[in-house]
Amino acid sequence: MQITFEVPEETLHRLLDPVPVPLMAKVRNRINVEPPIDHIQTYIHEQMQLAGAAHLFQAGQRVAIGVGSRGIGRLPEIVTALVNELKALGVEPFIIPAMGSHGGATAEGQRAVLMHLGITPDAVGAPVESQMETVEIGRAADGTPVRIDRLAMEADAIIFVARIKPHTAFQGTYESGMAKMIAIGLGKQEGAAVCHARGFGEMARMVPALAEVALANAPIRLALAVLENAYDQPYKILAVRADELMQREPALLLEAKAAMPFIPFKQLDVLVIDEIGKNISGDGADPNITGRYPTPFATGGPDVTKQVVLDLTEESGGNANGIGTADFTTVRLARKMDFDQTYPNPLTSTVVRPVALPMVLPSDQLAFAAALLTCNVVGREPRVMRLKNTLRLDEFWVSSSLLAEVRDNPDLEVISEPAPLPFDQDGNLPDISALEESVAARGV
Repeated sequence: MQITFEVPEETLHRLLDPVPVPLMAKVRNRINVEPPIDHIQTYIHEQMQLAGAAHLFQAGQRVAIGVGSRGIGRLPEIVTALVNELKALGVEPFIIPAMGSHGGATAEGQRAVLMHLGITPDAVGAPVESQMETVEIGRAADGTPVRIDRLAMEADAIIFVARIKPHTAFQGTYESGMAKMIAIGLGKQEGAAVCHARGFGEMARMVPALAEVALANAPIRLALAVLENAYDQPYKILAVRADELMQREPALLLEAKAAMPFIPFKQLDVLVIDEIGKNISGDGADPNITGRYPTPFATGGPDVTKQVVLDLTEESGGNANGIGTADFTTVRLARKMDFDQTYPNPLTSTVVRPVALPMVLPSDQLAFAAALLTCNVVGREPRVMRLKNTLRLDEFWVSSSLLAEVRDNPDLEVISEPAPLPFDQDGNLPDISALEESVAARGV
């Protein structure tokens, strides 16, 4: 189900057309990054050998490979390499979605998410088996049931791919990573629901508690822990044995946090994000970067007075989770929002604010104007930043009021001087890549 509605354009134009949008300059951000892995297959082969994978499986065994909904860089290559390694050991690998309630909490929806990510039988060389039934395999000390995908439990062994990254709604020793992939990803919708039932204030405790029960009672053998640099490129992939997983993950989380990019300004009056999506972050735009968190249990990032989101990625399939952290959006995005895809996630996580619609404006220009009108800046020029998405911080656009800070920062470089934003006749902007081509054509 999608939204079909109109907004009062005449009234909005009367109120917002007089609001001036500041000139914006393009800035390059020199981010120190770890070099990406050159040859995924060779790298994973070496890691599997180091982990002693040959001693963890027997020929003829069926091995379930859990793959989540996150847009991990080069994910099809990673999964294909893992499939090849397992086949070389004489086992029969198959793929299962390990993504909690994502994909609308349906088997076909989760299969479709994997397809969007490039995980198909033809692409990775293994069948994809998707269903939502789970089995209870034990209980945590507080009585919480631990549930795991039925197909995974029927297999002889389980492996999964997990990106290690700071979570967007809570902070702890274990956040987004291997333990969460076990407790929530492999737990499907039912497992995710029980893990979230006590709220995000308890997640830092619940995730490791449930993961430890699963490690003791499920045939989990290995995890591939993926760390990405600031350009969303895998620079480290570790094959982590189940008996080492809980011990090794905390240090990997600290390393992942250090590798993340960040907005180089402490305060912004208006932050404009061209697009959000589940392929970018679980919350559409990563709150660790924007400073706009869906719960009070995570902090950090800039102080943003008003946030604008202009569009939803096609890869997100209508899942607009995270739109509620913005103050303003566009009719274009709202019409792409699919309730069937968006609502299962917050109903399972129990955090519903991220899917609440902010004020919806007819065009990008009016969304800009609404944020500028309401950001409460008096007597100075507003501090405005525009970025493509929270995976693209290598280049962005800033208002003239931020240029002094840009020029004082050795990691930042102004590559085009302030100019009007190129709104079209409908008041909308081309995407940043198109705008880059326009700047290049003018020889700026």
